[in-house]
Amino acid sequence: MKLENANILITGGTLGIGHATAKLLIEHGANVAITGRDEERTQKAARELGAMPITADVGNPDDVARTFQVFMDKYEKLDVLINNAGIGLSRKLEHLTIEDFEKVYRVNVFGAAMMAAHAAEIFKKQNAGNIINIGSTAATKGYEGGSVYASSKAAIRSMTQSWQAELRRYDVRIMLINPSEVTTAFGREDREERESKPNKLRGEEIAWAIKSALEMDCRGFIPELAVWATNPFQEK
Repeated sequence: MKLENANILITGGTLGIGHATAKLLIEHGANVAITGRDEERTQKAARELGAMPITADVGNPDDVARTFQVFMDKYEKLDVLINNAGIGLSRKLEHLTIEDFEKVYRVNVFGAAMMAAHAAEIFKKQNAGNIINIGSTAATKGYEGGSVYASSKAAIRSMTQSWQAELRRYDVRIMLINPSEVTTAFGREDREERESKPNKLRGEEIAWAIKSALEMDCRGFIPELAVWATNPFQEK
């Protein structure tokens, strides 16, 4: 697809992967709206990027519905949904609670699914559209303390495959990007970006992967793509 004048909605676009992706897509001519839960941060990021701000929590069904209403009132057509918003926590098995799962799944799984459901309704009418889900390499290999987060990304992976089976007949492409560790604010209570390191992934590498996947001619698509740091073991 052509990015110029494409209408793109990115959840969690105020920081990290979402912010880097919005920046790159806007630089290549796309019209981009970003969502974020914090109004001040969302407005600030949107001004910096030249994006449309939508203050919304993907874990809130009313906010999800309002997001699409605001977006479609502005652009009238949706070309791409990027399900990027996500939260995580690390907890040993014996300390897990139901609330841990509910908190993370409400955003990572339920929120992504409800965003995709609204997008699918639009895309089926258009007979065209793209959904990119931001997963994780943790979806394919769990880790110590990762019961909640890794399983939420495994759910995203499974949902992606289900949506592919359901929507391909409508010329809708559903793609999964699995980053390994990225130096962003993810998982930090203060929501401040971590310091970038030369041998670690940044949001920019994931943004490049997203852009490249979208730019393939719409007759084909990449079902799943993992992005690893080349040499994360060497301290630099």
